[in-house]
Amino acid sequence: VQLQASGGGLVQPGGFLRLSCVASGSISSLNSMGWYRQVSGKQRDLVAAFTPFGTTNYADSVKGRFTISRDNAKNTVYLQMNSLKPEDTAVYYCRKKYVGVNYWGEGTLVTVSS
Repeated sequence: VQLQASGGGLVQPGGFLRLSCVASGSISSLNSMGWYRQVSGKQRDLVAAFTPFGTTNYADSVKGRFTISRDNAKNTVYLQMNSLKPEDTAVYYCRKKYVGVNYWGEGTLVTVSS
């Protein structure tokens, strides 16, 4: 399983970004796939993800602002991030769990600053 994340960048508070994660290799579906973020020196935390059943989970801090979606035909999971706040600044990682193994893409940096 390979994951390629993109879409990070610098944005002002209140702005928006869309992250994309393309999955390739031996995957059966886009379930158990989502986004995590990490601030330097802190643990990597869930942002939003599809569960094994295809439902969605969100961190409380992003509910109502972020939306996870997917395009099965493109093997791509998206994270639409609206109303961004400085505290959303982090490296965002795409993760896919497959056959009990966690696969991670390279992170993409999101910086929210004026």
